[in-house]
Amino acid sequence: MKRARFALEDRFIVATASAARHRIVMFRSWAFVITTISLAACGPAAPIVATAHHAACLASDLPASAPSTAGMIRIAGGSFFMGAKPMHPEEGPPRETKLAAFWIDKTEVTNRDFARFIAATRYITLAERPLDPAAYPGLPPELLKPSSLVFVPNEEARASPSDWWLIVPGADWRHPHGPGSSVDGLDDLPVVHIAWADAMAYAAWLGRDLPTEAEWEFAARGGIEGAAYEWGDDPKQDKPRANTWQGIFPASDSGADGYRATTAPVGCFPANGFGLHDMTGNVWEWTKDWYAPGLSPDDDGTGPPRDRANDPVEPGIAKHVIKGGSFLCADNYCLRYRPPARQAGPTDTGSSHIGFRTVLRAVTPSGQ
Repeated sequence: MKRARFALEDRFIVATASAARHRIVMFRSWAFVITTISLAACGPAAPIVATAHHAACLASDLPASAPSTAGMIRIAGGSFFMGAKPMHPEEGPPRETKLAAFWIDKTEVTNRDFARFIAATRYITLAERPLDPAAYPGLPPELLKPSSLVFVPNEEARASPSDWWLIVPGADWRHPHGPGSSVDGLDDLPVVHIAWADAMAYAAWLGRDLPTEAEWEFAARGGIEGAAYEWGDDPKQDKPRANTWQGIFPASDSGADGYRATTAPVGCFPANGFGLHDMTGNVWEWTKDWYAPGLSPDDDGTGPPRDRANDPVEPGIAKHVIKGGSFLCADNYCLRYRPPARQAGPTDTGSSHIGFRTVLRAVTPSGQ
């Protein structure tokens, strides 16, 4: 028997397979074993999880033609201690980092924003493209179909990640839960099932970029130096400050923050000190940086070079950093809705809890 493990959030799926009957393959950048897990997890569709049509929380401020700072906030830049108050080994050690001024989206990119990009460019996201048979020789045709990772709530508190993450053919940004689901009427939700390359393509369309990890974390801290959370050091607040999981994950989300096991429309929670919404919780967000465990003291704020990119869970596969945690982060699991929190994202695919926002550099306050 062979055992293979791969990370989703900060846990491992452990799968067993017969060496005589199955072989290990890669599904985009996630390692999957073609075993009972893949047979159970790869189906025609995930059970449709109804997404409530919550009212928009902010007026729409669509980006204008490039380069424009519409919908963005200028961050003056400065020095800060990146990785302050780390809770996991990969988040530190803290280091002082200096940044120039930049503009960053006030909210995560929404379905409405992304739809405009698609209409203008006819871009096809990675989740909408089939796998190349030449790159995956021997992979059954049904596993080459366009697909993405979808979260499905599970009432068993002791269930493994393979019970709440499904590879769903037909899941993409337009169909977040797979065939039969839709983003119609959900314009203000953050767009998901976006791969790193998809986010970069959108940013380039607007003459922008993805934030470096340092830019993202500086913006998320909102001017509060060295705090554990976006709002300070106290994890508990009188009113929820982010869309996270309240309860025992994955068994029960009480929805005390107004959103039960789902994303929230952007801007529904208080802005941080810089006027930015949802920097933690709601969806993980792509950054431009390559991922390596821990923070290097030699880093100039632009992240490690590609040849130093390393995810110990999947050695040899270069990945990018995602930040901020998501609506799936609970106190008993993940606990990454914090500015210093960081993970290796699946560079060439997406999932139902990863989105992004963009930055614009070297623009004066009057250059709008």
